[in-house]
Amino acid sequence: MSNVIHASHLTLSYSNSDKEIIQDATFSIKKGDFVFITGPSGSGKSTLLKSLYGQLKPSEGGLVVGGHDLTDISKNKLQELRTHMGIIFQDYKLINEWTVAKNVVLPLMIAGYSTDIQDTQARRLLKHVKLSEHIDKYPLELSGGEQQRVGVARALAKNPVIILADEPTGNLDDYSSNVIWDLMENACQQLETTVLVVTHKIPTIFSLPYRHFIIEGKGVYEVH
Repeated sequence: MSNVIHASHLTLSYSNSDKEIIQDATFSIKKGDFVFITGPSGSGKSTLLKSLYGQLKPSEGGLVVGGHDLTDISKNKLQELRTHMGIIFQDYKLINEWTVAKNVVLPLMIAGYSTDIQDTQARRLLKHVKLSEHIDKYPLELSGGEQQRVGVARALAKNPVIILADEPTGNLDDYSSNVIWDLMENACQQLETTVLVVTHKIPTIFSLPYRHFIIEGKGVYEVH
C-alpha cells in the first residue's frame, strides 16, 4: 500500500521564532491508516497537523502529502491538495450566517457542483450525523456537539482521501463524541480514507485497528 504521508527528517518552527517545535521527525502513513497523535499540551500536535494541510511549511527536511511536496508547493497545487482533504477543527469554523445545510456543502460549492448534488449530499450527510431535523437551522441555534457534527459532515462532503482532525471531541458530550468516532471509523473502513486525529485521549470504545504516534521532546515516535 502506498504512503499518503511521508515525513523525512522533518523540522517545524514558526517564522517569528527560531525555536523548533518538531525536530528531525521521520514517519510514513499509508492509505487507509487510522492514526492517533497524542502528547502533552504544547508538544506540537496541532503544529504537525498544520504542516500536513500546508498552513506551515517545513523549515528543514521533507514532507510529501498525497503526492505533493509541501516544502515547495504552489498555491494552486496546495488548493488542489486541500480539495482531497477533510479538516475538522476543535472550534468548528462554521459560517454563522449560513444554514447548516449550506455549511455542510461548502466544499462542493467551491468545487462547482450543481445545487442538486449539493442538496442530495447535504441531506445524506446530515442524516449520517443524526441532524436531519436541523437542516435549515443556523449554527448558533445548535449545541456545541451538534455544531461539531456539522463540521464532520462538511469534512466528509467530498469523500476525502485524508481526514485531519484536531481534538474533534475535546469539548463534547458522550453522544456527540460517539457519533463522530463512528463516522470517522466508517470513512476509514468503507472508503479507505486515511484519518489522522490529534487528541489528548484515545477513545476507549474504538473497534478499528489503529496506529498511535506520540509527540515528546520535539520528536514524533510510534507506539507499538
